[in-house]
Amino acid sequence: MRRYGMYDASRGLTLALAAALAGLGLWGATQIGMQTTGRFWLSMLIVAGAGFVIATATHVGTWTKGLRLRLSPSTFALAFLPVLIVGGWILVATQPGNGWEEGRLHSWSDSIGILGVVHSVGLWHGVLAFAIGLMLGLSLDGVPAPATEEEVVAPAYAGTAPAADEPVAAERRYAGQPGPANGPTAPPAETPTEETTQTRTRTRIPTR
Repeated sequence: MRRYGMYDASRGLTLALAAALAGLGLWGATQIGMQTTGRFWLSMLIVAGAGFVIATATHVGTWTKGLRLRLSPSTFALAFLPVLIVGGWILVATQPGNGWEEGRLHSWSDSIGILGVVHSVGLWHGVLAFAIGLMLGLSLDGVPAPATEEEVVAPAYAGTAPAADEPVAAERRYAGQPGPANGPTAPPAETPTEETTQTRTRTRIPTR
């Protein structure tokens, strides 16, 4: 059974470092506070960045495995955008003070009957921001890097054999005819025709 000791150790250290960076960001967000609208959105941005760091930690070193990092369009559209819309709606509707579009979304939530849910979930501002950053990081994926043209196109001839013999050899293999190495081939037998038969009859005149 194959062992992955070094791989597991490096992966564990990478995740531990990412968790430490995320925790440092969360601590910085608590120092900023959420007393004003500007402080609130700055804190949410830092918390979302912490979630993004956690999600992308598993992709560190993908280039050493022959992979490249790309944004998956389907994952971005089906997973990240719904979380961004719902989470952003709640954050805007429950932001402190009278921030950008706060009154409009608050009124819309009341009109469609989800104001109670918005206020209940809005108590967890940091969790919503962290989830948005996490889903953005999960939209990234490591895929095999495309092969270069030099790797795809093989050299025409690896040896020094003349190229003129190749079509002849290919035709012989296709027709199933023996090559020159098996000796010269006999010419095809001549099929008798009407003209040759008459010629032979005329030349055979009986002698008296």
